[in-house]
Amino acid sequence: MAAPTVRFRRLAEQVADELRRRILAGELPDEHVLPKEDELLVEFAISKPSLREAMRILEAEGLLTVRRGKLGGAVIHRPTPANVAYTMGLVLGSQRVSLADVGTALLQVEPACAALCAQRPDRKSTVVPILRRLHEESVAAVDDLQKVTSASRRYHEALVTQCGNTTMLVMAGALEALWSAHEQSWSSRVTDHSAVPIPERRAVLEDHRQVIDAIDVGDAQRARDLAAAHLVHAQHYPGRVGIVDPAMVRPRGLPLSGSSEL
Repeated sequence: MAAPTVRFRRLAEQVADELRRRILAGELPDEHVLPKEDELLVEFAISKPSLREAMRILEAEGLLTVRRGKLGGAVIHRPTPANVAYTMGLVLGSQRVSLADVGTALLQVEPACAALCAQRPDRKSTVVPILRRLHEESVAAVDDLQKVTSASRRYHEALVTQCGNTTMLVMAGALEALWSAHEQSWSSRVTDHSAVPIPERRAVLEDHRQVIDAIDVGDAQRARDLAAAHLVHAQHYPGRVGIVDPAMVRPRGLPLSGSSEL
């Protein structure tokens, strides 16, 4: 029987693994700067090229931003759902996936988030006030397509962020971020605001109100059904057209390809 293959990890990978562990554990706080290069060289007893390779690994993952000069150093960025959205965007963009495809996925997961919101025992003091405030903001901005689109997207994002399930938040949040970025980009380019008549906008916002009411009374099935029916009608706007562009959800701190920051 052949002996199992053991993968040898390079020193740079080992150092990157340890620093990553510290970042994820919160031992290295978000937006703080890593210890100076000389200190890390002493701590890990490795060569300067190996340490810099470890930094490049972490920067490629979006966990660090390496800056040179007098204000140089490696700034720490703890991962967020925005990182997931960007990675998902890269994969979907590389496969030339359409925004309509993203919309179809949202049709499955966002109603589930609405149902989870309705199942939260603390929904009346947490979820509902947030959704009602965003709904009121949307109604107040109904005459302005760009503003009402922005407020409406924040309502949809809140359905996800307030669902109470971390895994769903990360997964559905990535899809929601992709859709929101593209739809708001579309609304900012529209010159003829009558492209979406005001009565249609009001009908969309009425759908939102009904979903919120279902969440308020704890009717998870009704919240799910209303959210699904709403998305079927709401996703026919021009924001649904095109191919996924990951640049729209690129998180802060992630270097551009060929960046001179390194």
